[in-house]
Amino acid sequence: MPARRLSLILPLLALPALIGCGASGDGAPAAPPPLSEAALKAVVDKPGVNRERLARAVDALFSADETAETRAVLVLHNGRIVAERYAPGYHENTRFVSWSMAKTVTAVMIGQLVADGRLRLDESVGIPAWQRPGDPRGEITLRQLLQMRSGLRHTEAGDPPFESDEVRMLFLDGRDDMAAYAEAQPLEADPGAKFEYSSATTVILADLAARSLTASADPGERMRLVRDYLRTRLFEPLGMKSMVPEFDAAGTLIGGSLVHGTLRDWGRFGEFLRNRGAIKGAQLVPTTWIDFMTSPSPRNPGYGAQLWLNRPQQDGEVFWPGAPESTFSMNGHLGQYVVVSRDNGVVVVRLGKTQDNLRKPVHSAVARIVTLFPKGPVT
Repeated sequence: MPARRLSLILPLLALPALIGCGASGDGAPAAPPPLSEAALKAVVDKPGVNRERLARAVDALFSADETAETRAVLVLHNGRIVAERYAPGYHENTRFVSWSMAKTVTAVMIGQLVADGRLRLDESVGIPAWQRPGDPRGEITLRQLLQMRSGLRHTEAGDPPFESDEVRMLFLDGRDDMAAYAEAQPLEADPGAKFEYSSATTVILADLAARSLTASADPGERMRLVRDYLRTRLFEPLGMKSMVPEFDAAGTLIGGSLVHGTLRDWGRFGEFLRNRGAIKGAQLVPTTWIDFMTSPSPRNPGYGAQLWLNRPQQDGEVFWPGAPESTFSMNGHLGQYVVVSRDNGVVVVRLGKTQDNLRKPVHSAVARIVTLFPKGPVT
C-alpha cells in the first residue's frame, strides 16, 4: 500500500478509540480516578453512607483549587466521627483560631448567665457609658445585641480595612480596651431597627459577661472570672480541653474573634449545639436558649443570635445550598466553619484560609457533605 494512502487511513483507524476516551464501552461515563490513600484513610469503614462518596466529598475540600486552602475537616454523624483529615503541617493537637466562630461561644456563655439570673434578655444593659440622662443607647437590650441590631455605628469589613471598626478595635486605637471602644460608638439607627453584623457588638456582650461576674475593674480579676466560668461551665463538661480564649489588656474576653481550639474540640461544640445545649444528659444551657439562637432575627431572617441560618441573607445568598433550611453555622473569617444539620444528624467542621470573596465553592463543598447523609429522626 502506498505510504501516502497509509498515512490517510491510520488516523481514521484511531478515531473510534479517540471517541471512546472518557467513556466506557457501553457509552457510560468513565469511572472517576482512584482515590488517594489519604482520602480513603480519612473516612471510617462504615460511615453510615457510601464510604467512597464521602471520601471524595471530603477530598474535594483538599484537592480542588477553588476550595483552597483547607487545613482540617471533621465530619460527625449522630455524634460519631466518620471522617477526619488534616493538610500537611496540621494534626489533631493543632489549635485553630476561631475568628468569628467565637461569637457563638460568647452567646452560649451569655445564655448560661441569663439562666443563672445574672443577666436579663429583654432589659436594657448596664453599660455605664450609656447611663447618662437622655442617652438613647441606654435603651439597648441584651436581645438586640445578640441579634446584631443594637443600632450602634459599627462598620465591619469596611474599605479601606484599617478604618473598619473590627480592625481598629482589635489592632489599632481600641486594642487595649476593646469594650470601651465598642461602647463609645454613637447610634446610627434606633435600637432594634437595623441589622448590622459587628465583632464590636460581641465584645460588648463579653464585657457584660465580666460585669455580671464582678464589680471589679481589675483586668486580672475580670479575666480570671470569665476564663474560669468558661472552663468550668462549658469547656470542661464538653471535654474541650484544648480551648484557649484571648483577653485584651482591660481583661475583656475578645469574644467576637479570638478563641483557639483543636478540630475535634470545635466538633464537640457543634455536637453540643446539635443536641440543643446538652451533653450526656446534662443540660448546660436551656434548650430554649439554643432555640432562640437558631431562630431568625426580626431584621435578618438569615441570622439568629450569634449564629448564621441557612436562609437567604440580605444579599439573597444561602450559605449551604441544598442543605435543610434548619441548618445553622458558626462562620469565621477566612473560611472557619462549624455547620450543624439536626435533620441530617450531621456536624461538619472545615478550617482553613480562604479569602471571604472566594468562599462560595467551599460552602458548596461542605453542603455536599451534609446532604450525603439522609434526613432521619433527630437523635
